[in-house]
Amino acid sequence: MLSKTLIKKRIRRKTNPELVETIQIAKKKNLLELAKKLSGPTKKQKMINLNELNNLKEKNIMVIGKVLGAGEINEKISISALGFSEQAKEKLKKAGCEIKRIKQEIEKNPELKGVKIIS
Repeated sequence: MLSKTLIKKRIRRKTNPELVETIQIAKKKNLLELAKKLSGPTKKQKMINLNELNNLKEKNIMVIGKVLGAGEINEKISISALGFSEQAKEKLKKAGCEIKRIKQEIEKNPELKGVKIIS
């Protein structure tokens, strides 16, 4: 587990202000494991396609990375991620899914109860 001080040092290297704010909120809410994953190298963040999400049983999903539009989604899910491709947004909205940023999910559900984190 990374300490709050080490996470703070990692934040200094980040140039995306939204990502920095998300990490700070996670750290403030004592979600250190999430803050650690968010503050890690961008290259290690997950890129996941809709067909992979469709195979999951969970209905509330958080992706530490970007959701891409390959494949189809058949069920209504609630999904939060750092980013969405335009095609993925369109398909998710068409399926009636709830789309959020990770920051919004943390503010809505500070303990992340019932959220499956994919990283």
